[in-house]
Amino acid sequence: MIVGSDISRYPNTPKPTCRGYLHKRTQSAILKGWRKRWFVLKHSGYLHYYKHKKDEGKCRPLEVTKLEGAEIGVDTSLGKPFVFKCIPQAGNRIFYFCATSNQEMKRWLEAMDKAVHP
Repeated sequence: MIVGSDISRYPNTPKPTCRGYLHKRTQSAILKGWRKRWFVLKHSGYLHYYKHKKDEGKCRPLEVTKLEGAEIGVDTSLGKPFVFKCIPQAGNRIFYFCATSNQEMKRWLEAMDKAVHP
């Protein structure tokens, strides 16, 4: 029995450019606040996110967003440290993310910037 991600089954598939936990701001009619989610930024420039790390490769992502042409940057308007936002070209949604450190935030911003300007 082989257990693992799609990467082991498809060795020529490039590894994601960035992956890790971020807190995503939730603004639905029912829930408001920050939810910890597992994010995977693929070489294709698409950002996938899952409820948990273990869901990657096993479940469909909760959402997939194309980053090419998006506007990204640090956001200080929410009064929290290490917050950055992403405004995709398609749609009228703004994603707010919160990293655990300044270094982690910079890592994500650099990776996302490469996806925005391929």
